Amino acid sequence: MTYNTANLPRGHPQTRKKTMTTHAAFAEVKAAVASNPDFGGPDAFARKAKQAWGEIISELREVTGHIEKEGQAYIPRVSFTDLQNGTLTAENIAEVKRKGTVVITDVVEDEKARGWKADLEEFVKKNPQTEGFPAENKQFFILYWTKSQVEARAHPNMLAATTWLNALYHPTGEMSLPGVDLKTPLSYADRFRIRHPGGDWDGFPPHIDGGSIERWEDDKMRQCFKHILDGRWREHDPYVLEPRIEARTSLHRRPNQSSVFRTFQGWLALSQTGPGNGTLRVFPDVLLSNAYIILRPFFRPLVAPDSEGIWDVNNWELDISTPEMAGLTHGGHKPGFSLKPTPEGHPNMLLDKTMTSIPLVNPGDCVFWHCDVVHSVERFHTGTEDSAVMYIPAVPLTPANKAYLARQVKAFRAGIPPPDFPVAKTGKDFVGLGTEADLGGPAGRVAMGLAAA
Repeated sequence: MTYNTANLPRGHPQTRKKTMTTHAAFAEVKAAVASNPDFGGPDAFARKAKQAWGEIISELREVTGHIEKEGQAYIPRVSFTDLQNGTLTAENIAEVKRKGTVVITDVVEDEKARGWKADLEEFVKKNPQTEGFPAENKQFFILYWTKSQVEARAHPNMLAATTWLNALYHPTGEMSLPGVDLKTPLSYADRFRIRHPGGDWDGFPPHIDGGSIERWEDDKMRQCFKHILDGRWREHDPYVLEPRIEARTSLHRRPNQSSVFRTFQGWLALSQTGPGNGTLRVFPDVLLSNAYIILRPFFRPLVAPDSEGIWDVNNWELDISTPEMAGLTHGGHKPGFSLKPTPEGHPNMLLDKTMTSIPLVNPGDCVFWHCDVVHSVERFHTGTEDSAVMYIPAVPLTPANKAYLARQVKAFRAGIPPPDFPVAKTGKDFVGLGTEADLGGPAGRVAMGLAAA
């Protein structure tokens, strides 16, 4: 199924950013899901969905209270040494998996991380043509192949940390999956930011990467959420591997949409940063947020979103036929859709209270969040020092990821943006880009696709 976005001219009401985006094809997607025999057909789907919806909003009422009360303490924190020594308990690991977010401390030495920041700043000085935003005071840089970035992605500890994260996923059967190796981490090139105190970054509200309408539209991606759609939401496992490795997360060429399977998105801190410093915020319960967001398009509230009655399942009406999809926003003149939960469209998540800032981290610490986690960036940096991070996700070896890597290598050698990212105006004229020599040992070369696994 494709969308004829040409029928939506720039400035059309449906192309403007708002709580509810409607599109004729959305109704087809919803109807196809509700009538899918895998979910029992329309009558069974309606019955099971209503039961599940009541359970989900009831549990959200309890869990959101805990999140709001505990704040940053709700985010799991482990040390890299614990990962190396295998000393985390089953309870520790279960907490990380349920919340979908983790701080891993001391992945890289403080001095090394601070040195990378200094080198990045020097690179930008030597290459004033570097693109970034805000245009008048660049802080988020459209750079992928600096020496610091190439070194950081290939650092043995970064590769070890992402390998541990990849291993939180599992196949459903005992048979091996051809071409899949969770113990072989890959390097996915992304950018970095050095955010200065002050300013207003209002372009990163709560959102989910790794697909939007594809979660309901694409057969494989929909299978990631099959237990939610068939009413058994408590059995939903965000870490099941099979459908993820074939799921198509970018069907409509949305800009900056990752086409690879990232088990976790992440960043490496290059400075000390914490709440109030323009840091990352998350909704720290990937099971509940998935369950709520996936079923939300099939229900229409009968009361105001900020009313007490929003917690009563009887104040929600089943909707399997209209083109309303809460949270999906059209890109205006750009193709594709974004998935941005809002307090109005997803009232039971209490996003104004539950989007939780990552606790204080030091240079060399890492933050990772599951590919389904709702996340945002604090609008304001009220601190006194720069808040700098380098974006490095966890990416396992899969056939599709390997194919992307082959394309990414060509971009690396050419010094141009990787395939998933928009073409930059500058690139080949940069002075001081990283080279293959900066990849370190064999593992770094494998991760970059320059050597066989």
